[in-house]
Amino acid sequence: MDAGNRFGDMEISDPKTMRALAHPVRLAILERLQRYGPATASRLSPHVGATPSVTSWHLRHLAGFGLVRDAEGGTDRRERRWAAVARGFRFEMPEDTDDAEGWSAARVLAREMFARNADLPLRWLTETAPGLEPEWSRLAAANNTRIVVTAAELAALKDALEALIAPYVIREPDRRPPDGRDVRLLMYALPEAAGDEAPDTDPAE
Repeated sequence: MDAGNRFGDMEISDPKTMRALAHPVRLAILERLQRYGPATASRLSPHVGATPSVTSWHLRHLAGFGLVRDAEGGTDRRERRWAAVARGFRFEMPEDTDDAEGWSAARVLAREMFARNADLPLRWLTETAPGLEPEWSRLAAANNTRIVVTAAELAALKDALEALIAPYVIREPDRRPPDGRDVRLLMYALPEAAGDEAPDTDPAE
């Protein structure tokens, strides 16, 4: 497996594919298929905020960009079953700073993903946390840490974190411990603009 893609994610670099995915219903559909496996538009509909017919349209749109496909082993052809092409996806800002279309599309997708996850911690706190056993509640964590690194150091840090997590991401269902449960890891690396550092001394001094 590519050391730069330890999770085996689908890598998205085409701006049109990024824009196609940058839609709340499509992101919800893909996330649902990746987490729970193949499903029909009717089964997905209550979970993605769209009617079965609209959900079906979005599924066909995603399929056109190679993000979902027909599920294997389906027996009832009256209602199509869909599957995610990969367990996850990833994208990056283009290396070419002159690629205006690529940068714009990546920002649109990033904005939609940030918006989708913005209230996840609060929903966990109000809906999930009250029912957790103490041993799990104590392990929940929220870190807001500022570090000073070079671009190369940040790239190495991201790679090291991914290498640490990868064995748990790609572990097959039959190898998972019986007492294991899903845990969401939200990781953001948000570089600050040059010059945003706090001054060493009070400007008034």
